[in-house]
Amino acid sequence: MAAAPNKRRKPQPPKTETIGKKIKKSRKSKTQNSVEKKSEDEITVGGRTDGDAVQRATASQQLSFFINQFQSANSVQLSSLELESLKETCIVELSQDTSQNISGKLEEHVKVSFGSSWKEVLCGKHLQEGKIQPGSPAVLVISSSALRSLELLRELRSLTKECHAAKLFSKHMKIEEQVVSILKNRVNIASGTPSRIKKLINMEALGMSRLALIVLDMYTDVKGYSLFTLPQIRDEFWDLYKSYLHKKLLEGDLRLCLYGPLPTSSKAKKKKPVMT
Repeated sequence: MAAAPNKRRKPQPPKTETIGKKIKKSRKSKTQNSVEKKSEDEITVGGRTDGDAVQRATASQQLSFFINQFQSANSVQLSSLELESLKETCIVELSQDTSQNISGKLEEHVKVSFGSSWKEVLCGKHLQEGKIQPGSPAVLVISSSALRSLELLRELRSLTKECHAAKLFSKHMKIEEQVVSILKNRVNIASGTPSRIKKLINMEALGMSRLALIVLDMYTDVKGYSLFTLPQIRDEFWDLYKSYLHKKLLEGDLRLCLYGPLPTSSKAKKKKPVMT
C-alpha cells in the first residue's frame, strides 16, 4: 500500500496577541529608559522636584538662569562690568546634606547660608541702636502670591518663634497696619509679594540695611506660571529688583537663593535685548 503523501504544514504567522505583548513590552521598556534618563537629568535647587523639565542646578547654572531671565524680561543686555560683578558667590548653592527633592527644607538652607551666626541673625528678638533697626530684615522671601508666602513661612516656623516674621502682602492686610507693625519691631525674616514689598520700601517702613539674603520662590502653578513668568507679577518683581536689589547684588552685599525647580523653558516673552 502506497505511503500517504507527506503534507507540509504552512508556516503560521505569529499570533496577534503575542506581537501585541512584545510591542507593549518594548514600548514600556523605552518609556522606562526615558524616565530613568529624565531622573538623571533632573535638577532642583531646593524644595521639590516636579518631573517636568527640571534640573539639579549648580551655582553657575542658577546664576546663568537668573541673568537670562533678567535680560529677557527687561529687554536689556548687561554690561561686561556688571557681568563680572555677578559672581557665583552671590548665589546660595543649597546644601547637599539636606534632601533637595523633598519640600520643607527652606529652614535648613537659610541656616546654612548664614553659617555659624545663623542663630544670632535669624532668631534674635531685641533691637540694637545703630545696628539693628526696626523693620530691617536679614532674609526677604519673595513669592508670586500671598498663599505661597505663607507656605514658605511655615517652612521657617522654628526660626520665627521668638521674633515673628513680617507678612508683606495685600490679601486681608491693610498697608497702614503693616507699616505700624514693622516700624515697632525687630524683623529678621519677611515674606511677601513684589508689589507690597516695594510699596513698604517706598514708604520707608521696610529697611534694607541688614538685608543679606533674598529667597526667590521658584514654584510653578498648575498653569505653568511662576514668579518669573506670571506677567503682572513678573513685571512687579523686576521693578522691585531694579529699584532696590540689583545694586546690592553687584556690590556683593546681597545673595540670592532660588528655591524650587528651575524650568528649562520659560513662558516669558522674549524680547530683543538692548545694550545698556
